[in-house]
Amino acid sequence: MLDRVQARDQMAMTDLFDRYGSMVYSVALRVLKDPALAEDVMQEIFFKVWENPKMFVQGRGSLGAWLAVVARNRAIDALRRRKPSDPVEDVVLTSKTNLASEVERNTMMEKVRVVLNGLPSEQQRSVELAFFDGLSHSEIALQTGDPLGTVKTRIRSALMSVRKALQA
Repeated sequence: MLDRVQARDQMAMTDLFDRYGSMVYSVALRVLKDPALAEDVMQEIFFKVWENPKMFVQGRGSLGAWLAVVARNRAIDALRRRKPSDPVEDVVLTSKTNLASEVERNTMMEKVRVVLNGLPSEQQRSVELAFFDGLSHSEIALQTGDPLGTVKTRIRSALMSVRKALQA
């Protein structure tokens, strides 16, 4: 009986990895710009999900979106752990992976892109800096010259718009 349960769980994790692995890796790679670190982050995320599948709360959104956010956050954590004495902007790592030639990550990411393109340009810019460039709210405020509260409000409004559009 235990062997059947373990085999079923292993099959579910394989399906989960096959479906979302490349998206998680791509998000981590975009933040880290280092394939080896991105693979480590991806492995860590799927291992944590395997250990504790209840980390994901179904009623709060889709699994793909949750994994993308977890990947982004873990990648930012890895980036900050690297060498605190060196500013992140000064670290240059080359990547042999050409993201432009990769197949579109998945349909959920396409939907998000469409919704983001419909947002006001200030919200778009804040979301891109936060979720794709890995900047904190404070770093975005410094880069754009906008007040911190304005940056937070723009990101929150954009995320509410994306959520509303994806639920429709």
